[in-house]
Amino acid sequence: MDLTKIASLGLSVGIFCFVVWLVRERRLREKYALLWLCTSVFVILLTVSRHILEVAALAIGIYYPPSLLFLVGVLFLLLVAIGHSVTLSRLSEGNHNLAQEVALLRKQVEDLKEEQKAHKL
Repeated sequence: MDLTKIASLGLSVGIFCFVVWLVRERRLREKYALLWLCTSVFVILLTVSRHILEVAALAIGIYYPPSLLFLVGVLFLLLVAIGHSVTLSRLSEGNHNLAQEVALLRKQVEDLKEEQKAHKL
């Protein structure tokens, strides 16, 4: 094995172990961990067997196999960005709804305080 394969394999296994640790420490939710675990397993497979990379690249019409890795990396980052955008949108909407509910509750509390003051007089 050459130095590039060893470095790539070490990095992929390291990422896999790090993601497992993050899940065990409850710092990363399982639904996000699955994406990272699958990606690291994919890179491990491609690192261990260059033949898989060459066959996959030629099967989809890419004649320089490392370009497939670049394409997969870009698509992966695109999916991560889309996933984060969806999550951010959902959280923003929830935050907006909670702010409205808090404002309504504050108004109710103020009205009750004023009503209570009026009954004391």
